[in-house]
Amino acid sequence: MGTGNLLWILESDFLGERFERRSQRREAENPDALLQILVIRDGQETNYQFTSLPKQFIMKNIFLTSLLIFIASSTFAQDRLTGKNFATRAEVIAQNGMVATSQPLATQVGLDILKKGGSAIDAAIAANAALGLMEPTGCGMGGDLFAIVWDAKTQKLYGLNASGRSPKSLTIDYFKEKGLSKIPSHGPIPVSVPGAVDGWFELHGKFGKLPMKEILAPAIKYANEGFPLTQYIAALWGRSVPFYLSKGFPNVKETYTINGSGKVPEKGDVFKNKYLANTLSKIAQGGRDAYYKGDIAKTIASFIKEQGGYLSFEDFASHKSEWVDPVSTNYRGYDVWELPPNGQGITALQMLNILEHYDFSKIPFGSDEHIHYFVEAKKLAFEDRAKYYADMDFFDVPVGQLISKEYGKERQALITEQAGKYEAGEISAGETIYLTTADKDGNMVSFIQSNYRGMGSGMVAPGVGFMLQDRGELFSLVEGQANTYEPGKRPFHTIIPAFITKDGKPYMSFGVMGGDFQPMGHCEIVMNMIDFGMNIQEAGDAPRIDHAGSSTPMGKPADGTGMIKLEDGFDYETIRQLMIRGHKVGYGLGSYGGYQAIKYDAAQGVYYGASESRKDGQAAGY
Repeated sequence: MGTGNLLWILESDFLGERFERRSQRREAENPDALLQILVIRDGQETNYQFTSLPKQFIMKNIFLTSLLIFIASSTFAQDRLTGKNFATRAEVIAQNGMVATSQPLATQVGLDILKKGGSAIDAAIAANAALGLMEPTGCGMGGDLFAIVWDAKTQKLYGLNASGRSPKSLTIDYFKEKGLSKIPSHGPIPVSVPGAVDGWFELHGKFGKLPMKEILAPAIKYANEGFPLTQYIAALWGRSVPFYLSKGFPNVKETYTINGSGKVPEKGDVFKNKYLANTLSKIAQGGRDAYYKGDIAKTIASFIKEQGGYLSFEDFASHKSEWVDPVSTNYRGYDVWELPPNGQGITALQMLNILEHYDFSKIPFGSDEHIHYFVEAKKLAFEDRAKYYADMDFFDVPVGQLISKEYGKERQALITEQAGKYEAGEISAGETIYLTTADKDGNMVSFIQSNYRGMGSGMVAPGVGFMLQDRGELFSLVEGQANTYEPGKRPFHTIIPAFITKDGKPYMSFGVMGGDFQPMGHCEIVMNMIDFGMNIQEAGDAPRIDHAGSSTPMGKPADGTGMIKLEDGFDYETIRQLMIRGHKVGYGLGSYGGYQAIKYDAAQGVYYGASESRKDGQAAGY
């Protein structure tokens, strides 16, 4: 049989989450074609034939070619009268307040708090508590949080690092004795102190208005009475819970299946978590000490010890969050703010300092130039991230130098027109949820919270109703590095809130979920709005660029030049040009994060809200 009779079939389910390829001996419609590809999407067939591509390229890259054609053949589903064709909806506009979260009921919880006279912080805490129930696949009281708050009274930004520390009784010798080169991803060992609840009370103590009993009441009510699962969260729930059950982790079935029956809830099923309702009620009554110095901490510590872990009651009792000063860089007249390490926020600032040297008014969105320069900036910044980012109580991170304009120019000079491989500069010295709120007084909150690896470690103490995080996995076990494991140390963190000011006034609160993708997502949002003129909804809906394969803070070196992963919406000509530049190009599965944003227009006196369509979220105002 000749090459012209080789037919590749590339099939996707309705979510675009499954690819199947198979060769078949079928009669070709065009016997002269070197390659035929039948793309089946949503049951619709499209036949592609190639008669002029180099035969050697086709035979060596047959599946890649098929995949690229599949991506290039994708079309946007919307046909809107106004705006970009990839926009899924218009911005939400309101005068008195705005809430944007990744779950519509949680958005409504936050909005109700605002209507009762609560502050933006009150609304953020209420929404986060509800999300711990409704979206445990990404967050909960067993995790950490970070926040940036614009305070209208003092006209300044405040940053909170509410991440927890490693067990004080666990040393690196444990890992040496076990012969481990990395910290396990699940089980009791990667569990660090969960900082989220302390973060709630720190934020509330400085910026709250309503009592915590009233703030937590909606989540308690939903936990007792139930709520229906949304589509995206149900899909993650259906993948995660069976995994934890297969590992035999205690209390998962009782906590995350319907009435403890073992049946995993599906879309539309009403789910209750009375254990969580009870825990939230204890916190509402007894405050943060009910969590860190009471029965909750004792129950968790005892359970972790039984499971062979090291997190102790003393680790809980000594925990505290840290107020920090956000840091910024100016990008074409806009000040973009992030939190300093142990998070990865300044990666976005480093990237912007590199990218500002290119004139994107002459470089179209989605062009190979745009993607190439973006990816090269990412690779440069991520090498520094791997070398320098860590808990600043343990390592003197040279933040000022890393985010300086001079250093950005020095790094940008390394970029050529071809894909490059870089090292860190020489300087002396996962699943997540993101939400944002704004109130009638002009206060705005950028708030992110996570357990890491979706639901977390698999460790669910009896009767508490939530899973503990596994952030400890993000330490390095290579001695002598900035992020090397030490007792009582905060691990490198991926979750980062962001904020933009202009001329010293609030402009936009935003964040993008998605592990390592987050600083790339932040840069893409900033560029989409400032360089490419999109509104805040379009900026989130636009097709995204991801890149994998850089060095990591866990001690893993770069994999060559890595791989670019592109969403639907980039044409084949662009992909081909990227390959000519020496890039590997692929397609990611759910690696492009999720986004919420609120922009304030002082001239109009209104808030603009956005929540993208990749998740189940909603922006709503009043």
